[in-house]
Amino acid sequence: MPTIVQFHKVVEPILQERCYNCHGEGSSKGGIAFDELTGDDIAHDPQLWLKVLKNTRSHIMPPLKAENPLTPSERFALEGWITTAGFGLDPAQPDPGRVTLHRLNRVEYKNTIRDLLGVDFETRTAFPDDDSGYGFDNIADVLNMSPLLMEKYLAAAQTVVDKVVPKVHRTPAVQIADVGDFKFPDGTPTVGKIIRGSGIGAAGDMAILLSFSNEASISHVFNVKQAGEYRLVIEQNIRGDFISVTQRAEVTITLDGQQLTQRDYGWQGNRTFADAHNVRLNAGSHPIMVSIKPTAPLARGPEVVYNLKKVRLEGPLDKARWVPPPNYARFFPRDKVPADLAGRRAYAKEILTRFATQAYRRPVVAESVEPLLGIAENFYTTPGTTFEAGVAQAMVAVLASPRFLYRVESPAPAAPNAPVANVDEHSLASRLSYFLWSSMPDEELLKLAAAGKLRANLDAQVKRMLADSRSSNFVEQFTGQWLQSRLVMSVPLIQGEILKREGIIQPTGRGGGGGANVSDALRTALKQETEKYFEHVLRENRSVDEFLTSDYTFLNETSAAAYKIDGVKGPELRKVTLPRGDPRGGVLTMGSVLMITSNPTRTSPVKRGKWILDNILNAPTPPPPPDIPALEETKLKDATHEPSLRETMAQHREDALCASCHNRMDPLGLALENFNALGQWREEEFKQKIDPSGHLATGETFTDIRDLKRILAEHHKTEFYRCLTEKLLTYALGRGTEYYDVPAVDKIVANLEKNHGAFSTLLMGVIESVPFQQQRMFNSQAQTAP
Repeated sequence: MPTIVQFHKVVEPILQERCYNCHGEGSSKGGIAFDELTGDDIAHDPQLWLKVLKNTRSHIMPPLKAENPLTPSERFALEGWITTAGFGLDPAQPDPGRVTLHRLNRVEYKNTIRDLLGVDFETRTAFPDDDSGYGFDNIADVLNMSPLLMEKYLAAAQTVVDKVVPKVHRTPAVQIADVGDFKFPDGTPTVGKIIRGSGIGAAGDMAILLSFSNEASISHVFNVKQAGEYRLVIEQNIRGDFISVTQRAEVTITLDGQQLTQRDYGWQGNRTFADAHNVRLNAGSHPIMVSIKPTAPLARGPEVVYNLKKVRLEGPLDKARWVPPPNYARFFPRDKVPADLAGRRAYAKEILTRFATQAYRRPVVAESVEPLLGIAENFYTTPGTTFEAGVAQAMVAVLASPRFLYRVESPAPAAPNAPVANVDEHSLASRLSYFLWSSMPDEELLKLAAAGKLRANLDAQVKRMLADSRSSNFVEQFTGQWLQSRLVMSVPLIQGEILKREGIIQPTGRGGGGGANVSDALRTALKQETEKYFEHVLRENRSVDEFLTSDYTFLNETSAAAYKIDGVKGPELRKVTLPRGDPRGGVLTMGSVLMITSNPTRTSPVKRGKWILDNILNAPTPPPPPDIPALEETKLKDATHEPSLRETMAQHREDALCASCHNRMDPLGLALENFNALGQWREEEFKQKIDPSGHLATGETFTDIRDLKRILAEHHKTEFYRCLTEKLLTYALGRGTEYYDVPAVDKIVANLEKNHGAFSTLLMGVIESVPFQQQRMFNSQAQTAP
């Protein structure tokens, strides 16, 4: 039956009966009048029908107070028409949707560099923050590339290669002593006993800092296997504040009890320098000691410190006894470099083909390797340079290539003019690895893809990948963004008087007690509680229903103290079974969620209610209209009575512009009012008893958060399944879900309901879905669909 004919026969009578009061016969609320739709509007406006579908599924439309709500059979008929004819979709030929070229975000780049080259590169300082879309920072549409960012990628490529790829064939053996290798005279290591000056050095700086105010000495023993000439290089600097001070100290360095240097240092303005000494050593143990002795006291200002960065022992210096540098075999598999030009070119081609194949996540053709060979050859044929340096420079070009920086995907062979095709197995390997590891495919995935056997072994590979430690990236990245728990590390200070009143933490005293900080240890514990909880459901294949309600959570001593739960000791998070009837359990009552949805001076039912609508019920609200006053500015009807937060919000909702959204948000948020900003239970605020009861826009009434969680789990499970499925599919695809994804989402949701919410059903449903497995063909009309 043609779309328009089917609309007039099946859908239009439903709209006339149930929707025309607001969207027809002269009314057009929200700008929609169904009785004014033309044939083109009906057949070619999937975005309109997507809005209708979302509103009916979330029970927003028709509204609860409507005289004639949709019957189940009407809802089934309406949704059935929308998901096929209204969207213009063919059930026999699903549309996998569009694919946007996907740049690696900062996490993906960092992990890919680590797995490709074996080096940790700090992307947080090297690159700007990634933009987010649909709540995630791996969305291809917003991962843009500016000229400045391209320059940063070029610089990063050079830095990474210089750090890890050897530039010479042989070098003196090197022993390095740094933090943790040196010991104090009592034998304790310097780790954990680093002296830090006030205002000096970056937080967390792992250097050995010795104060100019105290005598101290540290030592390390080098073990030498061969007698000969060695070079001892001592890297150090003097750290001080920007203002010069008179404090001075004498630093003495000895080797085998013999003095190498003794110098009197003063303030140096953070000057860095290295001392090099050629020494002859016999086989055996050789202790090096660094001692500091104050020579002029500190009169005022921050103290100066001596920073021992590291000590490097190189040798023997006899070239006949030089060894391959660290990592040499990783990049240069042969023991010797060919002497002739043709042999070197063939060897360079072998190295760069292998490296580019790994970096590009798929086999490279000869035409792609030739430019790299040209770069390498131009370098290593220049007098004074080495073969290794030339190959290293070609590797810089690989890491700055769009084929590395972007996830380039290709279709598998398909029939001529086919509208869709499977992504090829190398593309599937990348989709899997960046979904579950936030990193490149490993050797096993690439081998299976090259053999065309990855799809046939998909289930086994997913299990293997989840068992790998790299899957912690999936837990941290998805959980931190779906539930927004990573924001707990950066939410503003909570007002000191509020913290003190709630018994959370004592104020710092700055500004008369106006500000206080939640400790980093507590923030970390709250963030990790959410991650551990998600990981437990994932790895134990629990039901996703437990995200709504459960009788357990994950705590350590720090977070348990904040929650006022006794009997939890030590820093390790562990599963804690909650007492029967405890209001906690599930993600809604976790400290991370409650903290990020609070204001600095009070809790925020509006933020909490909106968070539930956005992340649990898949019913986000539109942005507030302009010029709406803040809740604190609401004029009170009774100036003699200090209203409760519930009363203030009720008065705020009297504005018709506010009511439509706040009637949905506020009851959800007020149900959480018994929890303060850190998840501690309270019965009163401002000496007034808290009332957490309410009713949902869908009609159900509840008495408190326990009751609300039960209602969500029993009566709104499908909305939650759909929300979680769309969130996970968005994260997996790196794009937002669209109308053509509705059939894939509905299929996963139906399977979740059939399998009682098993997490494996959700995960494999996403991985086996049409959007994840397939792509539009470029020669197809579908490629240009909106």
